[in-house]
Formats: sequence, C-alpha cells, structure tokens
Amino acid sequence: MSSAVFGLGVPRGAYTERAQPRRVWLDDAASAAAGPMIRWIRARDRRWARIVALVASEGGPFAGVGSRRIQEAAQDLRSALHREGLREALVARTFALVREAATQTLGQRHFDVQLMGGRILLAGMVAEMETGEGKTLTATLPACTMALAGVPVHIITVNDYLVQRDADWMGPIYRALGLTVGVITHGMDAEDRRAAYACDVTYCTNKELVFDYLRDRLVLGRESSRIHLQLERLYGPEARPRRLLLRGLYYGLVDEADSVLVDEARTPLIISGGVDEAPERRLYENALALAGELAPGRDFVIEGRERAIRITDAGQMRLEDLARALGGVWTGRQRREELVRQALIAKHLFHRDRHYLVADGKVQIIDEYTGRVMADRSWEHGLHQLIEAKEGCPLTNRQDSRARISYQRFFRRYVRLAGMTGTAHEMSRELWSVYRLAVVRVPTNRPLVRQRWPDYIYGSAEARWVAVVQHIENIHRRRRPILVGTRSVKASEHLSALLTAAELPHCVLNARQDREEAEIVARAGEPGRITVATNMAGRGTDISLAPGVTALGGLHVIATERHEAGRIDRQLFGRCARQGDPGSHEAMVSLDDELLTTYGGLWRRLTLMASRRRRVVTWLGSLAVRRAQRRAERLHARIRRDLLKMDEHLDSALAFSGRFD
Repeated sequence: MSSAVFGLGVPRGAYTERAQPRRVWLDDAASAAAGPMIRWIRARDRRWARIVALVASEGGPFAGVGSRRIQEAAQDLRSALHREGLREALVARTFALVREAATQTLGQRHFDVQLMGGRILLAGMVAEMETGEGKTLTATLPACTMALAGVPVHIITVNDYLVQRDADWMGPIYRALGLTVGVITHGMDAEDRRAAYACDVTYCTNKELVFDYLRDRLVLGRESSRIHLQLERLYGPEARPRRLLLRGLYYGLVDEADSVLVDEARTPLIISGGVDEAPERRLYENALALAGELAPGRDFVIEGRERAIRITDAGQMRLEDLARALGGVWTGRQRREELVRQALIAKHLFHRDRHYLVADGKVQIIDEYTGRVMADRSWEHGLHQLIEAKEGCPLTNRQDSRARISYQRFFRRYVRLAGMTGTAHEMSRELWSVYRLAVVRVPTNRPLVRQRWPDYIYGSAEARWVAVVQHIENIHRRRRPILVGTRSVKASEHLSALLTAAELPHCVLNARQDREEAEIVARAGEPGRITVATNMAGRGTDISLAPGVTALGGLHVIATERHEAGRIDRQLFGRCARQGDPGSHEAMVSLDDELLTTYGGLWRRLTLMASRRRRVVTWLGSLAVRRAQRRAERLHARIRRDLLKMDEHLDSALAFSGRFD
C-alpha cells in the first residue's frame, strides 16, 4: 500500500497503527488556541458542497449500466486509486459508482446531503447528520472508496444487532463492486474473527473490536516491528502473525460517534484472566455485613457526583473494632478498608434494575447509555462478586487484569478515523482535543418540522407519574402513536404497571426484551400505539409512520426524566419527525429525579421553595435542569480527561518496564 493512499505518510506494516507521540503541555496549549479556528475552517470547506456537482458530472457513464460493467468500473477505479490516491475527481467517480450500485441492488439512491456526509467521513471528520437522515447508507461511500484503494475498513457500531443488520442490508452494494464484507459479533471463534477482519470491509462493535485488539497485543508484546513479524511468518502455523486477529488499524468509521468516543470513554477496557484461588463467599459476605454496620454521614460519606464513597476517620476506627474478631485478612487496615469500601459501593451506589439485572442467577450489567445488557462484562476489583453476594447469586471467579486500554488511546491509533452521529455539536471541543476530529454539520434532506412542546416539571416523582399517565391517555384518544422514554428498567416497569391499571394497552422495551427490540421499535409508529422504552430506543432502528399517522400529527415522544447528557435527550427526541415527517416531543420530569438530586444543588432547592402544589414554576424548573446537566457534563468530561491522563501515564510506566498496555 502506498503512502499516497492515506496522504498521511504512513506506509503499510505487518500490523499497521498510528504511532502515539508523547504530548506535552505545549501541544495541548497550541491545540486549545488554534483548535476553534481549524474546526471553523474545516466546517466551511467548499469540498463538502462541491462533491454533489462533481458526482453528477462523473456519474453519467454509469447510469443504467449492468452489473458486469459496474464490476469492471470498480476494478478500473481500484487501480487508479492505488496509483493516484484520494484525488477529488477519483473520489467523485467512486461515489457515483457506489450510488449507481445502491440504486440497482437496493433501490436506494444516495441523496445529495448523503454525498456531502460521505465526503466529510472520507476526509477523517465527524459528520453530524440528523436522526433518520440515512447514516447507514452514507457510510458505504467512504467505505467503498477506501476499500477499493486497498485500505482495510472497520465500520464500528454499538451492538451486535446493528452490526448484523447493517452488514446484511448494505452487503449487496459491496458485493456489486467486487468487495468482501465481514461481520464480528459476540461468541465467534478466533478463526471466524480472523476471516472477518481479512475482508475489505468489516462491521463490528466497539467492544468486540477493542478486545480483539487487546488479544493481539497480548500475542505481539512490544516486539511488533514489521521485520520481526515478517520473519516469524516462516516459523509455521504457531508463528505470532498467524495467531493475530486483525491486520492493524487503518480506517475506522464510527457510527454513533458521540456514544462510542465520548460517553463510553469513561471506562477502560480490560482483558482479564482467572485468579488461581477461587473466591471465598464468606469474605464478601463479611465485607457486606461490616458495611451494613456503618452509618452514613458518620462512618462514611457518599460522594454522588463522583460515584465514590469515602470512609471517615470515625468509620475507620469503628471498622477496626468490628473486624477485630474476624482475624485473618481483616487485620490489615488497607485491605480491610478497600473491601468494605467496595461493599459500601455495591450496597449504596449500584441498584438492581438500574445498573444491573439479575437473570438466571447471574448479575448482568446494564449499559447506562443504551439500556442494553452488556453480555460477559463484569466490574473489577471484586465489585462484581460483592454484588453477586448481595443478590444471593453464585459467585463467578474473580479476574485479574492482563491488558487494558481506554477508548481514547485505542481510537487514536487508527491511521485515519471518522465518525457520524446526530448529536456531536456539543462535544466538538472534546472530539478535537482528544482525537483531532473536527465536526461538520450536514443539512437535512427535507426541512425539519419537529415540534417542541413545553416541559412540565413536578415537585415529586409521584406527581409526575400521575400526570404522565393522564397525558398519555389524552393523546391516545386521538390515536397518535406515543413513545415514552425512561432512564431505567425499574422506571419503565413502574410506568407499565400504572398504564395497565389505567387500562391503556402498551408494550415495554428494556434490557429484558432486547431480543424483540427491532420488532417493538418497528411497530412504534402505528396508530394508537404506546411504547415505553429505556434509552435503547434512542438509537439504531427507524420508526416508520404507518398510513394515516401523518394526518394525526406523527409520533409524539415523552421523556420522563432528563439524562445527565443533554445529547441523550436529543437522541430520544430524534425518534420523531424524520425525513420531513411531522412529530413532537416534550419532557415531564420531577425534582426527585437523580439528575437533580445529585447535581441540582441550590437551583433545585430554590425551585422546591417556589413550587405550587404538584406543579413547579416552569422557567425556574427548566433552569434548574439545565444547570444540573451542565454540572454533570463538566464532571464527566473531567473523569474522561483524568482517565486519559492515567492511561497515558500507565502506558509510559509499562513501556519503561518492558511491558505493554
């Protein structure tokens, strides 16, 4: 592969990835100073609009040609892209060919705005496209262009269902151009993964991809130079290059980029190995029992914003007295306090049906941003086993870390990275500072007619739920479909019980029904349909309006609780009024919601004082919500920043010791 293909001076190696230079404070200062201007210039680059006319002029020879001519043209473009790189005329010709292939195989022709989005993605930026504007089809434009140029492409999305759906749906376009498509989903064996990553275009989830990369790093160690690996190919089937899963990190295209690159970046990904000695249930039960003897406020303090617990001096003394009779491991102060601190976290900060489910005797973690169960994931440092003991479940073996990496450090290793999402503008500064990704907004194909109704804020959760049920009943009488968003499994089931008592037919979508997700979401646009859903309904599958629903006003979306990140609210509201359809949305929240009790502070107290019966002064309540969201977002940004600094420091320390990641 020539360096001209990327235009970045990065030659192909045995396991290609971008080298990570050490950044000093001067780099960050320069980025902070020049970043806004660079982002402004790139957002207004005329190439994004010019591509439409170029594709129109290059597309004439391909109009209506047969499948054989499309394959021949793809081969010609493959050779030209190898020789000349991503020259503008060649990019336009490739886009025109991809659009013709999509028209003939899927009956879908890329809109002009999708051509603009594709060009932005090819340039290595984040394309902000409104929900429902066809990001899945847009991704085929840069993916096919890079793949024809000989660059391995990874299209990264958030769950197995979308991986399989998008690969099956877009597969005919790739095959029409003579390209191969691979799929990585949970549960595949190493040989199947290796074959999927060897394809021209590979669809995968962020978690599966990062864990496969960590497995490769365990194989490679630090001796991963091109010469070393090429020589080792002579060793036979047990040689390291033959045991690798990926070919490297060339071009990564991240769907729902804000979710993957920002929201999920607060937690490092860790490959663990089983500890030799089996965990002792008695140890965790004792820790929980000791935690139950400590009084909040006196013996320990819950720091809700940080999701942490601090044991006070009085608590340390009391713990020493309580643990004296137990002996053994409990005689050591540091080990004792760490175990009890983890037990306090398990008891007070992790709640069933909000942070985890218990199903078939197992504790299963719920992703707070999507509402989906994260299969085979566990908390570290014994926290998972403590929660299992708390819930009376069989204990799994404790795991020790063998390799780890943060999303920030992983995705910065791609030679070229791009992303697409409907909600990136608020995170544009962080995307630039961490990944050097500029955000460019793409106009909608049709005018957006989404209506925002006023927010309603209530003094208590009970008053809010009563009002929500009454409101749903009023809208349901008009036969408008309604999508109601909740933040937890517990809240969705509570609302479901209230709707059942009110004799309102509905269906529920949460982590317990994730297998039926596509069917439930697909029917959410039918007349009179009431769908209660956790955050998982905010992304991934379209809600199409059934006949007659447009005349009723389209889909109406109700958020029953504001999220800590305002973007997540926007994703839920984006389920309505797609592609020029009518639709409306509103929020009905209470001052008892976790966002406000944790981050509301003075503004929440002022709002409570100004409350009139059940309803709250609207402007004051809305101000309290906005302030709370800003405080939460600032805290989460700091947590991500601290994680990245810690990750870089750890990498430096391990490099000095001869170890990796």
